[in-house]
Amino acid sequence: MSSKYLSLVLIDAVALFGYMFYFFLIGVQIDPWILKRVEKKAFIIGVSTVAAAIVLSITTSFILLSIEINVEPLVSDSLPVVATMSSVLGFPVIAHYLTELRMVNSDFGRMAMSCSLVSNMFGFLIITITSLSSQPSVEKFIILQNITAGIGFTMVIFFGVRPLIIWGTRRNPPGEPLKQGFICLIFIGVLLSGFCSKALGLHIFYGPLIYGLAIPAGPPLGSALMEKLQFIVSWLFMPIYFVKTGLVTDIFSVKLRNYLLLQSVILVACLGKFLGALISSICNQVSLRDAISIGLVANVQGVLELGMFKMMKQNEAIADEAFVVLCINLFIATAIVTPILKSLYDPHKRYAAHKNRNIQHMKVYSELRVLACIHDQENVPATINLLEALHPSNQSRMDIAMLHLIELVGRAHPLLINHKLPMMKHINEASASKRIINAFKVFEQNFRETVAMHPFTAISPYVMMHDEVCNMALERRASLIMIPFHKRFSSSRKTVSKVGIKIMNEKILQTAPCSVAVVVDRSLVNTSRPILDAWSSYRVAVLFLGGPDDREALALGERMAGKRNISLTIVRLLLKQEEGGKIATTDYDTIQKTLDNEMVSEARSGMAGNYRVKYVEKMIRDGTGTAAVMRSMEDEYELIIVGRRHDTQSPLLLGLSDWVEESELGPVGDMFALADSESISTILVVQQHTD
Repeated sequence: MSSKYLSLVLIDAVALFGYMFYFFLIGVQIDPWILKRVEKKAFIIGVSTVAAAIVLSITTSFILLSIEINVEPLVSDSLPVVATMSSVLGFPVIAHYLTELRMVNSDFGRMAMSCSLVSNMFGFLIITITSLSSQPSVEKFIILQNITAGIGFTMVIFFGVRPLIIWGTRRNPPGEPLKQGFICLIFIGVLLSGFCSKALGLHIFYGPLIYGLAIPAGPPLGSALMEKLQFIVSWLFMPIYFVKTGLVTDIFSVKLRNYLLLQSVILVACLGKFLGALISSICNQVSLRDAISIGLVANVQGVLELGMFKMMKQNEAIADEAFVVLCINLFIATAIVTPILKSLYDPHKRYAAHKNRNIQHMKVYSELRVLACIHDQENVPATINLLEALHPSNQSRMDIAMLHLIELVGRAHPLLINHKLPMMKHINEASASKRIINAFKVFEQNFRETVAMHPFTAISPYVMMHDEVCNMALERRASLIMIPFHKRFSSSRKTVSKVGIKIMNEKILQTAPCSVAVVVDRSLVNTSRPILDAWSSYRVAVLFLGGPDDREALALGERMAGKRNISLTIVRLLLKQEEGGKIATTDYDTIQKTLDNEMVSEARSGMAGNYRVKYVEKMIRDGTGTAAVMRSMEDEYELIIVGRRHDTQSPLLLGLSDWVEESELGPVGDMFALADSESISTILVVQQHTD
């Protein structure tokens, strides 16, 4: 055997190996039970998309064949199959594509995902029938035998292998990583499933795909498999697969006449998918912009389709020229759709349309609507304390949406779970939120007449989790979003940081449709975690330098002052002017100064009869004086509220703004959150939503 031939054999073996694991990962990421939660609207759109494309493209292919054109027999026989192949779409490809474009969490993204899932199942059935029926010299008995074998294989995997996998997963201690031996057995199962499917007369990808579907999506097993396989499959095996595919693809072998004929059928199929999705979406009350977007996404193709093309070529269902044209169209369609889709979709415009959703401009005694974000149980005590400090009462009730944020790992479909819906109570992902939800239910019961609690769980990638939060805030008409700081403090002065949460927080601060409060919980430094009601006097301070964010911080402090066991201290820092010196100011500075004075004056007059409220003014020359005041406050208060954004050119922050480590906190909040600080105060860093 020549070295050149041996190299091709090795490349082919590695490519096939990677291809099996790629389809296995596709199956792992898909939750098959999601079909139960597909809305009727998505089902209609999904079926209509594929049906319209198949009807139009196959009709076109037969019309072209009926015209007396000198076409090679292999090409003419390929036209109906090409029409069918171009009419279907793959859910994993759509899911990965929308994730890459960071659109998966939008309303359009969720609808597109559900529709593509239905289309995928419908199209997969058609592809399987087409593939089996197009094999040469195959009798109907053999076709029926292959279909029966596929169904039987699926039953064995789901009712025999899946229970064993679940049993093995449950034997693992909670919170502990899965044993390497168990993971290796799963990997061996991938190879065995591919071998079995091939032995049964099915395509080699069928076994790994079904086997992957049997793996429980998400943690602990699904996420562990994704963590171990994602990199090597995406960056080693699949590039080799693409190279191998490119080596056997000769674009110059396609004749112009055959190319135009095949491309005509493909274009009609693409048009059919677009029109099918567009018309059915509009008929189901989907907005025109989203309907167009769904129609465009339906024409995106990827590795799944490429594998289908190769399968059809190997089964001699399509000619070599048809395979080349299908591959060319795969790249062209995606290249055209992407820029158009990006121009149509801009979620930031939706968020920016709402003005003055903040605490300062709320009407007196109006309902306070808060979105409280939680990552894990450690965030719960500080968040509940803050919600209680906001003083829900009969005069000003609180509507709280609690959103438990879980990173999407090991599955393709993001989830938003409303725990008050009966249909959601048996979802596995909800179990991770059970203790958190119970804690908030206790809080709701303690304030039964004044608090309405709505628990949700969002499972999404960190890079797109801000869309989930902002959409929820928009739908719930929230005036305040509370998000935990990305660093966690311990009694040993060590910090644990999560980059994904930091990115999410920064994006929320950039795009939020209402005010945002970042919760820096330094009480974790202390071993005791007292609940607010246990305090005879809970000391709260507002550090006021000036500006919209500080005015929002003062508005929060003013609301908290109504609670009986809270004592509020307002510390206002003013610039000490030297004798004979003048401070240069702009018109904007003058306006802000006036607004600051009005806000402070109104707050003082409104709380004049409250003996638990104290107002202090401190004259400061520079940033050194500001830092000294901040350090003196650390051990005096349980909660310190500050604004996030300030004039960095202000003498009050001279020297402080140059050393900001955490942009999400601003110069003042950053200094309070320094890792070497011994303070156990909770810091609330506020950003006001303005026009």
